[in-house]
Formats: sequence, C-alpha cells, structure tokens
Amino acid sequence: MVGIVLVSHSKEIAEGTADLVLQMAGEVEISAVGGDADGCFGTDPERIEASIRGLETDEVLVFMDLGSAVLSAETVLEMLPSEKRDTVTLVDAPFVEGAFAAGVMASTGADAVECIEAAMEARTEPKLQEG
Repeated sequence: MVGIVLVSHSKEIAEGTADLVLQMAGEVEISAVGGDADGCFGTDPERIEASIRGLETDEVLVFMDLGSAVLSAETVLEMLPSEKRDTVTLVDAPFVEGAFAAGVMASTGADAVECIEAAMEARTEPKLQEG
C-alpha cells in the first residue's frame, strides 16, 4: 500500500490538498504537514519525519510545494535509517495535481511506481481544452 505525505509552507494548503485527495480518492493514507512548529509559514523536518513514520503503508510518496519544503524533505530522507529510506520517494511533480493523481492511483492498489507515473503525467495535462 502507498501512502502520501504533503509538505507545504501553509497548513491550510497541505490540509486542503489532503481533503481534496480524500474526497476524490477515498481509501488512501495521507498526512498533511503544513507550516512550521509554531504554526507559522514554513516547514518542520521533525513533523515531516513523524508523518512519514506514522503512515502504516509499505511505501511513502512525499509531495513538496516550494524550495525549502524540498530541502526539509531531503534532510529528513537523509536522517531516516536505510531500511525506511528505501520505502520513501520524494516526488518531483505538481503539488495539488500530482498528489491528486497519485492518491487516486494509490486508492486502486497501485504500487509506488504507478502512482509516481500518474503524478508526473499531471505536469503535462492541459487544464484548458483548445477548440
């Protein structure tokens, strides 16, 4: 089973994205980590690590919104023991659309590779139809 961790500088963005994914995907383990330890804008490596460890899944996909969220997630990944690190993937995909696509795939029982492929396809999907 694949779980998702959403790392955003904003608590509201992380939680809103998680709500969207859960509304559309249904059965998927997802954790929203928004803001810093004081509830302000920023990121918190300790909370990111706790979220990764807290998911009861075989694999974890981490989606990040902006630059320092990536740095925080990379720091956490380096701190994890190798057996846990091997089950975690930082996904270079659009935050909302990528998490949504991966969540829908995860809810079908897809593995991490299939979920990542769906997230990456979200980068190229047009929002407006020409015509």
